[in-house]
Amino acid sequence: IETLVGRSPHNRKKMAVVTRNGKLALTHYETERELGPAHAPLASVLKCKLSTGRTHQIRVHLTHLGHPLIGDPVYGRAQNRSRNKRGGVVSPEARAIMAAFERQALHAFRLGLDHPTTGKRLFFETLLPNDMTTLIDNLESLQ
Repeated sequence: IETLVGRSPHNRKKMAVVTRNGKLALTHYETERELGPAHAPLASVLKCKLSTGRTHQIRVHLTHLGHPLIGDPVYGRAQNRSRNKRGGVVSPEARAIMAAFERQALHAFRLGLDHPTTGKRLFFETLLPNDMTTLIDNLESLQ
C-alpha cells in the first residue's frame, strides 16, 4: 500500500490517506490466514512490514482499503459491521466475539531500533498475546 498520509480534512484528530500535503507512507502486507467460515471470512490475520513510520500508518492504510482493525475506536470498529469481507451478513455471534475484544487487534511481534548511545541495531520479538490468540481461535471456530 503506497499513499500519502496526513491529517484528515474532516477530523483533525485523525490521520487519513490524502491527495496532497501528506507524507509518503509505504506498507507491505501479506495475508497469513482468513478467519471465520471459508465461504464468508470475517477477518484476516495479516503480516505487515512498514517501509515508513507514519502516525497510525497500519490503521490508516487498512481502513483505506476497507478493512479496519477489530477494536479500533478511531478508524472503524469492525465488529459493528453487518457485512463480511465478501458482502455476506455477519452473524450476531461473530459480532459479539469482535465486540468483546476490548482493544485494537494489532500486535508488533518484532521491533527494531538503533541504540541511542552505541548506535547498534537492536531487535525485540514477542509472541502473540493470549487475548489475541483467543480472538483468532473464536473467529476460526465459527461455521
